[in-house]
Amino acid sequence: MSELTQVLRHVLPVEDPNALVGHATGDDAAVYRLTADRALVVTTDFFTPIVDNPYDFGRISATNALSDIYAMGARPLFVLNLVGFPRKLLRDGILDEILRGGSDVTRAVGIPTLGGHSIDDNEPKYGLVVIGEVHPDRMVTNSGAQVGDVLVLTKPLGSGVIATAIKRGEVDENVIADAVQVMTTLNRSAAEAMLSAEVQAATDVSGFGLLGHLRGMMSASGTSATLETARIPFLAGARELTEAGHVPGGTRRNLEDLAGDLDFADSVDEVTRILLADAQTSGGLLMCVAPDRLTALLTDLEGHTPSASVIGEVVQGQPGTIRIE
Repeated sequence: MSELTQVLRHVLPVEDPNALVGHATGDDAAVYRLTADRALVVTTDFFTPIVDNPYDFGRISATNALSDIYAMGARPLFVLNLVGFPRKLLRDGILDEILRGGSDVTRAVGIPTLGGHSIDDNEPKYGLVVIGEVHPDRMVTNSGAQVGDVLVLTKPLGSGVIATAIKRGEVDENVIADAVQVMTTLNRSAAEAMLSAEVQAATDVSGFGLLGHLRGMMSASGTSATLETARIPFLAGARELTEAGHVPGGTRRNLEDLAGDLDFADSVDEVTRILLADAQTSGGLLMCVAPDRLTALLTDLEGHTPSASVIGEVVQGQPGTIRIE
């Protein structure tokens, strides 16, 4: 994240009053007001394969890209494909399966694909540009957390570790199947529950890990947070694979970058620390909900998300700092 910050310092501040959300707060998507009651929400995301099955790769990529729109409380309108693929392999049917996987995800929720762009690339890459819409007064940002809010997470952690083990051919098929199931679960139902509970601050958990995205949300909100590790869910096999050394470089960089803002209790073991910073793909929503709305939120989430875990609280303190117990 520190490397990215260095790059983004060259991006000029946005002065357009209709630009409701830009890069300044590191939020999930850009938001641009069209009228008093309509705003566009725009995001893009793509990456290299994290599983061997091309169809599943397509599904995961599409689910991941849509997540940014859902995290903002918005409704996706349409998508564009982004593809990098070796031209010499076009006849092998691999790209067909990737695009079929992505299309099956978007078509299942009534989101049309209106085009895209492709380049000849030695390393396959796939993702989406997603265009959505939200009422300016109903968008959910990462800067609205309030002291006393409860932190709720809707998916278990560990997909980065599992993806690394897959690349090394050292992971059980049942662990892969469980991870794929979680990564291809859309955050649509979680977003609907979030809006019903009038959540004011949320983000989706992706490349910066739970701790990175939580720090970003606390920094943007001028607040601090506490986490209870005993309540945080992890994917099946994630702890064992971490212990075996299957840790992505991005995860280790996350933990190093966050070090100055984290206060770990001595009882928090090294494996747990790594998994809390694990670079996720198609992770869950991390929500800050008012205590009097918590029960309603958890009720709506039950049975519709891989998990609905109360993992901590927003507290007063140095903005962006996190206490992990």
